[in-house]
Amino acid sequence: MLFRLAQSLESMGKVSTVNAHCDIPCKIYDPSTSLIAALSVIRLMDIIAETAGKNDTPSIEDQNTISRSIFRKEEEAEKVKHEVRIIWGDYFKSPQIEAYPEIHELAHKIMMKASACKQGTKRSDGEELLDLVNRFAEIFWATKNVETAKKTCPYPPELPTVYPVL
Repeated sequence: MLFRLAQSLESMGKVSTVNAHCDIPCKIYDPSTSLIAALSVIRLMDIIAETAGKNDTPSIEDQNTISRSIFRKEEEAEKVKHEVRIIWGDYFKSPQIEAYPEIHELAHKIMMKASACKQGTKRSDGEELLDLVNRFAEIFWATKNVETAKKTCPYPPELPTVYPVL
């Protein structure tokens, strides 16, 4: 409905079409959102496994926890894909690609592994996704001449995560 209203106003010359070249303000990119989403995927997989393994017949509460965790796991895996696509598509230009030619294949692997995480609950898929996103973060920060360190995140699933040294 709003789209049709905007189209009508535009056709009457009351609204101008505006185009932007970035999804977010220029030069404001950070892979931390994708890292947190990847960690969330793993944590949600853990919750699913813990809850599903409690009883032979899960209670309504357990079923609720499992279904909510599956839904959130899929959202977080999609968030990984979204955030990586934006940085890969908007930030990486010829100089960065020439310095790190693996970036295209890495972005594709992240997309595929995030899809596998959406489709299943194998923790190893989540761990592989985190490894890929960690490498993406290392490359991203390297293109900005920012040193990184891999440290165990301070919350479950307590896995090695790349952080910029600021």
